[in-house]
Amino acid sequence: MTEAPSLFCHPARVRPRFRPVKALRHFRALIRDKEDTEQVFHMTDCLPSRRFRAVERAFCESAQGQALMAREPWLPTVLDDHAALLKLPDDSVGQAYVRFMRAEGLSAAGLVAESEKAGRPYFDDQVGWFNNRLRDTHDLVHVLTGYGRDALGEQCALGFSYGQYHAWTDGFLAWAASFELKRRVKSDAPVFGAVAQAVKAGKAATPIFSTDVTALLAEPLESARKRMNIGTPDIYQRAHQHFRASGINPFDFLAAAA
Repeated sequence: MTEAPSLFCHPARVRPRFRPVKALRHFRALIRDKEDTEQVFHMTDCLPSRRFRAVERAFCESAQGQALMAREPWLPTVLDDHAALLKLPDDSVGQAYVRFMRAEGLSAAGLVAESEKAGRPYFDDQVGWFNNRLRDTHDLVHVLTGYGRDALGEQCALGFSYGQYHAWTDGFLAWAASFELKRRVKSDAPVFGAVAQAVKAGKAATPIFSTDVTALLAEPLESARKRMNIGTPDIYQRAHQHFRASGINPFDFLAAAA
């Protein structure tokens, strides 16, 4: 555990400029390879949001945010300690998280490495702490909401996150990728309805970024969903049914597009 940063924003931190054309280029690169997560971090630098910054500052300056900064360990270490998480009850968030990460071949450290490829300078400030927190809890969004890592599931997870803290990158990716999906894959699946429901659900739910992650991991998954007001993603599930009824594997849209 490191000492909590005292500054909200380091004076040497360069304020990002709004560059939508550059963001679109990074989006196209991500569309070509959805595993190229580095592109998301480049997009974030191109799409600053005043509303997001207001959420960020309010949380970092709150008693809750200050307490988490002071006591919470480095989250990637906690999340990648699968041996410890597997000692939690079978119905816990921690066990569900391990199952999800192992099934997808993911790690919290891997996401850290992708973010570092973007070449951002390091600043020991609260802005950096908050953004790391959003990065490190992304896969917990999948686990808590029930959205998978298929293309539509990623769009819905980003839509949910946009509803939580209003980062334009998440909103742009959720909707732009949905249009791309509808363009490539001919189906009557309610793609836009699923994303719209995800955004609405994110607004209604307790912010995942504000949660004590260590305590959350030990909590029963269904209890955590109920406490945080995270409902069932039924439109997303219905979209999968539509895809399969059309002979389309929702986890392999490239084959469907071909």
